[in-house]
Amino acid sequence: MPEQTTSTLLMVRPANFGFNPETASNNFYQINDERKPSEINHLAQREFDQFVELLLGKGIQVLVAEDTDEPKKTDAVFPNNWFTTHEDGKLLLYPMFSPNRRLERRKDLIEMLMKRGFRISEIVDMTFFEKDGQYLEGTGSLILDRSNKIAYACRSERTHEVPLNYFGRIMGYEIIDFEASQLVGNVISPIYHTNVMMHVGSELAVVCLDSIPLATEKLKVQEYLEKTGKKIIPISTKQKFSFAGNMLEVKNKDGEKYTVMSDAAYLSLSHAQIQTFGRFTEIIAPKIPTIEKIGGGSARCMMAEIFLPSM
Repeated sequence: MPEQTTSTLLMVRPANFGFNPETASNNFYQINDERKPSEINHLAQREFDQFVELLLGKGIQVLVAEDTDEPKKTDAVFPNNWFTTHEDGKLLLYPMFSPNRRLERRKDLIEMLMKRGFRISEIVDMTFFEKDGQYLEGTGSLILDRSNKIAYACRSERTHEVPLNYFGRIMGYEIIDFEASQLVGNVISPIYHTNVMMHVGSELAVVCLDSIPLATEKLKVQEYLEKTGKKIIPISTKQKFSFAGNMLEVKNKDGEKYTVMSDAAYLSLSHAQIQTFGRFTEIIAPKIPTIEKIGGGSARCMMAEIFLPSM
């Protein structure tokens, strides 16, 4: 059975972090900031470095790649959207909604993985879907239950059915797709990424069921989580807006498991929810307010999981 949790992460230290107007059209978590770009990037770098130190301090392997200064990539700190890796040696490249985010795909980072002793048997390039305006943004769009070969996904402008089903066929995953929405001002809008409202670990699942309007789809998600043995921690819409759905389970070299979430997500949890996490994993909660508010992504988005076999 494939492992659900990795002990190796790839993270990209930002060189030009900032507000991305291309993604703001459907990411309502982004907030523009009037401070100088250099000041914003410096704050993001400091948050990034402190985050990496927290992970290393727990014995989790982190491969840190430096973002290139040119071309400028405001969202390079979120590498989980452009690629995923798998235990059979596959590395998948994904079609991205925002043209300027497509610049984040870097051949040298793939080569770095091979130089670090990881075996890539096949690169599956799905970026051809971009020509038809069809997108699937990695583990932003896909919540992978790797052990049970199930992919949960909420359909949106960044998660389309055709590439989603293509992923299911080539990787042998069952697709559980659904609508998920949120109230922004007075307008109901689709949730842009599934990982905003859902997380699946080896034994725990976090999900904002209130975001799924169709009762049949809500029930299906719940049933699949339960039948695969997950302890469900429901979160509220308010908690979702604090990135309480944006989490990742990792482990260290000794096999000890951790759930990584931002400090904002952690502070939104109830005492009972924190106790439930504590029965299964230890929590790591970095403070990343600049990255969250301006980038519109949180802790999970900053970590690309490495599941590749060793050479």
